[in-house]
Amino acid sequence: MAAQYFSPTPDSEDRRRDLAVEMVGETWTVTTGSGVFSGDGLDHATGVLLDEVTVRPSTSRLLDLGCGWGPLALAAARTHPSAEVWAVDVNDRARELTALNAERHGLAVRVASPDGVPPEVQFDAIWSNPPIRVGKQALHELLLRWLPRLTPDGELMMVVGRNLGADSLHRWLVDQGWPTERVASSRGFRVLRTTRPTG
Repeated sequence: MAAQYFSPTPDSEDRRRDLAVEMVGETWTVTTGSGVFSGDGLDHATGVLLDEVTVRPSTSRLLDLGCGWGPLALAAARTHPSAEVWAVDVNDRARELTALNAERHGLAVRVASPDGVPPEVQFDAIWSNPPIRVGKQALHELLLRWLPRLTPDGELMMVVGRNLGADSLHRWLVDQGWPTERVASSRGFRVLRTTRPTG
């Protein structure tokens, strides 16, 4: 079951439950489920990212890439209600849960499959706890698909475990021409910031 969260249609039984989680200074009741990433609650890596990211005043459109049950999208929509927040995941069940959780909390979140985002849509910010376990090649393809969707001043904020290759991913992004810096380290995780190349 652990590998199913990056499958479009998990074949495990859809077992859902309500949980209380702490995010952005609030206690949230959210619905999680089997066959999605971190179905037991808010995972440590996403918590680290939420501790480090802020929505810049200039942000008009933000993407939660690999949304799972929606913690990053929910937090962004709560803290910056004027932004257009998108949540994208290949997993049908994850998208259903994100939409359910956004509706429960009265938040405007546009939930879509990767192919459901119009090609002309660009993002001022992309937040992601990416699916490292899909493998290096698939992860690289994922990032190279979405990084060009950044606006000229946009940024990707991503959390990766040090023991899961955060530093090598950092070097790879730089080698691909995407300026990347480590902005935080906490509890064994790195928070990386990637921007568009200049010039």
